[in-house]
Amino acid sequence: MDDHADGYTHRRWNVDPPSRGPPLEAFASVFDVYETRTEGDTLLYYGEPTVGPERLEQQVWPLFRERGYEVRLQVQGGEHVLVAEPQSVGIDGVPWTNILFAVLTVGTTLLAGAGWYGVPLTDPLAVLRSWPFALSVLGVLGVHEFGHYALSRYHKVNASLPYFIPVPTVFGTMGAVIRMKGRIPDREALFDIGVAGPLAGLIAAVVVTVVGLQLPPVETTGPILRIEGLNYPPLVQLIAALTGAQLVYPDPAVRVNPVVVGGWVGMFVTFLNLIPVGQLDGGHVTRAMLGRRQETLAALVPVVLFALGGYLAFVREIALEAVFLWFFWGVIAMGLAYAGPASPVTDEPLDRKRMAVGSVTLVLGLLCFTPVPFELAPL
Repeated sequence: MDDHADGYTHRRWNVDPPSRGPPLEAFASVFDVYETRTEGDTLLYYGEPTVGPERLEQQVWPLFRERGYEVRLQVQGGEHVLVAEPQSVGIDGVPWTNILFAVLTVGTTLLAGAGWYGVPLTDPLAVLRSWPFALSVLGVLGVHEFGHYALSRYHKVNASLPYFIPVPTVFGTMGAVIRMKGRIPDREALFDIGVAGPLAGLIAAVVVTVVGLQLPPVETTGPILRIEGLNYPPLVQLIAALTGAQLVYPDPAVRVNPVVVGGWVGMFVTFLNLIPVGQLDGGHVTRAMLGRRQETLAALVPVVLFALGGYLAFVREIALEAVFLWFFWGVIAMGLAYAGPASPVTDEPLDRKRMAVGSVTLVLGLLCFTPVPFELAPL
């Protein structure tokens, strides 16, 4: 028997819904169920959607979330299926992969720190003397990612523990990431999760920088993997001015304590993460603040980065190697803009408090920016 309502045709079926799921009547207007199954803890609802995928998700997702399930629409064998799996926001078992990557990153940051301290790599035990550098870099990055993780747990969005990325470079790492496994319910959750990392990491970077500026400078011999010195962003310069500390010494063989470099890394990572595009923290924050208008802003980001690189290379005539970073990030931004930002299930505007916090966060990100992050020694 067919009923006609709201321009759609609905069928009535004799279907017994799983007792753990919401009643079928709660979403019958958007999805006509003709069969249900249970496979372990997973609930399957076979039927026909009567609305578009976005509206369907907006209707059914909160209903299943109340029952402790994450639901998504799939097509299996030509049939539409709502697949509901138990929601999980905790840690299942020992996170061996996270632990392995963290241990490897401890090793690579110790090796990188040896260069900043002028410690010979031929003495493995001497390399351990660079532990303050490794601790400062990993501490700042870890606090950043655990900021995301804590707010993910608060909003009951499933997320992994941080994965540190070990790379034997001048800093020993390419940062850290967490994997978002669950859907984000609304723009408030998207904002809170996105902004928590940069703010937490920035606080840690400021603390590390203040501590490092109070430690004695170190003597090194020559460039560190061709890096002769760092250029400091406005925020580091402001901290040095307020604490009366010295950033540059007359003797080029004398440099600030490498712990300051850990703070520099944290601020540099904060700026890159706050670029307002795609799945970066800045993309999350601006998507929550601007809604779908964020996609227009994201489309301009690669243009700005390419223009910055071109200006530095061809107008200021800075060595192309030193500004390659911005061309590289221009390409990355193009890909991120094409992939698009995270979209929450519901799209209600943010309150004024969050809008203010977001604006302040983006300004702080700009204070972590320097056009030419480091000076390279000639080949």
